[in-house]
Amino acid sequence: MKEKNTGISFFERYLTVWVVLCMAAGVMIGVYLPAIPQFLGKFEYEQVSVPIAILIWLMIYPMMMKVDFASIKNVGRNPRGLYVTWVTNWLIKPFTMFGIAWFFFYVVFKSLMTPELAKDYLAGAILLGAAPCTAMVFVWCHLTKGNAAYTVVQVATNDLIILIAFTPIVALLLGIGGITIPWGTLLLSVVLFVVIPLAGGIYTRTHVIRVKGEEYFNSKFIPKFNNITIIGLLLTLVLIFSFQGDVILSNPLHIILIGIPLTIQTFLIFFIAYFWSKKWKLCHNIAAPAGMIGASNFFELSVAVAISLFGPSSPVVLATIVGVLVEVPVMLTLVKIANRTKNWFPDELHSLK
Repeated sequence: MKEKNTGISFFERYLTVWVVLCMAAGVMIGVYLPAIPQFLGKFEYEQVSVPIAILIWLMIYPMMMKVDFASIKNVGRNPRGLYVTWVTNWLIKPFTMFGIAWFFFYVVFKSLMTPELAKDYLAGAILLGAAPCTAMVFVWCHLTKGNAAYTVVQVATNDLIILIAFTPIVALLLGIGGITIPWGTLLLSVVLFVVIPLAGGIYTRTHVIRVKGEEYFNSKFIPKFNNITIIGLLLTLVLIFSFQGDVILSNPLHIILIGIPLTIQTFLIFFIAYFWSKKWKLCHNIAAPAGMIGASNFFELSVAVAISLFGPSSPVVLATIVGVLVEVPVMLTLVKIANRTKNWFPDELHSLK
């Protein structure tokens, strides 16, 4: 833990505290200063909040500047990290989410909710389980010192699979046909959260190295942005929870009930991918992001689809919002676990630079 001059900043050391404070601040703003989220809520396109998109872009842009474009082409030499990501996210995660959520909502919590509510909460869980993370995974990659280039490919290929697999998986698990997906939301999210920041980051990296040299870029330029990712994360949480303040405070018990299976699912999926990576002797900087991608969710897409299918006041939407609520604290716990178990993995002789 002696990495104070190589990346463990004041924000990162106390990140859990800041996250809790920002979530609480967001809820209070939503309740006592509703004009703020109402005003910011007007800036929306294809059900994507423009202010949230800007903050997420702020989060992941510094990460993208670390990506050496030449190294992306070398990912194919070590594709097993991609196999772990694809199989965990698409052949395991949606179905374990369905099984765990069904067991809790229909069996364990049977006396605490009506069958109708159980059905709605299960639908929300399914939407979360069928949408692995896109934007936030770059934050988790940053905090676990993951391989930025490899993570970009993991996320980009996931996004391509989402285009094909999300609708049929959701339709299958919900047991209904004719599921409509807001394609504009999905495609815009991919462009905003992957394509634009990646292109911008590569341009910035190339330009600075050409003008100042690689030594300056690595030792002087990049460290200037060390806290930007964390600040972007905290501001994003304030904004997200300001939009949902009333919903969260008016459903305290059911938020806990929904959060329990979602939390169990998050830990399960992370460890499936993480231990699989360990079994295959992948480097930690590939294994940690592989676990994080499946464990976290593409909540922008999940919430948008829930609203478009079931309406903004539906309990289905509440379930997807709880996914956001539990995700950040749980993922921070997994970040700590990943960082403390780095010695489980071989050194980075085979990682891509």
